Amino acid sequence: MEKPKYSLDFEKPIHDLEEQLTKLRQTSAQSDIDVEEEIRAITEKLESTKKRIHSALTPWQKVQLARHPARPYALDYIGALFDEFEELHGDRLYRDDRAIIGGTALFNGEPVMVIGQQKGRTTKENLARNFGCPNPEGYRKALRLMKMAEKFSMPIVCLIDTPGAFPGIGAEERHVAEAIAVNIREMSALTTPIIAVVIGEGGSGGALGIAVADKVLVFQNAYYSVISPEGCAAILWKDRVHAPRAAEALKLTAEGLIELGIADEIIEEPLGGAHVDPSQASLNLRDAIERNLSPLKKLSTAKLLDGRYAKFRAMGQFDEKSPAVVEFAKEA
Repeated sequence: MEKPKYSLDFEKPIHDLEEQLTKLRQTSAQSDIDVEEEIRAITEKLESTKKRIHSALTPWQKVQLARHPARPYALDYIGALFDEFEELHGDRLYRDDRAIIGGTALFNGEPVMVIGQQKGRTTKENLARNFGCPNPEGYRKALRLMKMAEKFSMPIVCLIDTPGAFPGIGAEERHVAEAIAVNIREMSALTTPIIAVVIGEGGSGGALGIAVADKVLVFQNAYYSVISPEGCAAILWKDRVHAPRAAEALKLTAEGLIELGIADEIIEEPLGGAHVDPSQASLNLRDAIERNLSPLKKLSTAKLLDGRYAKFRAMGQFDEKSPAVVEFAKEA
């Protein structure tokens, strides 16, 4: 996978040092001058700078990393981790949505159904994939494949990476909200193990439509939120410029998701992000899937469904008789 030239603002000190290092090596090669000491000093400074910057990322900076155009996408992980992937197409109602891909595959020699949200790397690919924003037929295709997996007792692995479901007129006419709601309902009752992994962006209901799982894993620099930081900022402060402030308030990072009980495990990324070393990121994902899938496969159907229900039921806080409701009732 060729990495496009792309750098984030907070990574500028890192790229400046990398440029210095490249120039020094070129000078050494062209003029036969020994600059090993200088190269060693800059290399050490480069590593310490990477550690310093990436150990103290803000939520907004992690959102930027989650959107990095060189970050591995669903098909990259599928190619690295799964054998004999056979993509299946169409929802049998309207058309095939290329923003969601899915099909049968082998994971460690055993059959699974893998489903993912797929972005494009070029403008042409992004238009074909609708920038990773599924239409209702994408969710209906995903549910069709999940039902097939249930029929043949295959575990389901979902790879989440979307800014959100597509909000266009056509999507609304074809009932995108209903499609997501049906997926949430049906996934909660599927009698086969489900693992969902947030590999990049996890935007709102667009992500949740394939994320009702027994285990929800999230990459270290991925995010999962009820709304994008820009959308939140536009609603609360009427200006998208407040997106960094919104990202802080939303608790959308991996650490925040663990704290709130939304996610079950953080998957470590290579220093600098998954795009820096996709092979290592893939190995880390493989280990996480193996570790979480094995015990799920040993559970009875009743225990599997009870555990999934309890997991989502425990999220958030419920107050059935709040003071405001009681006062309103008394006045009525």
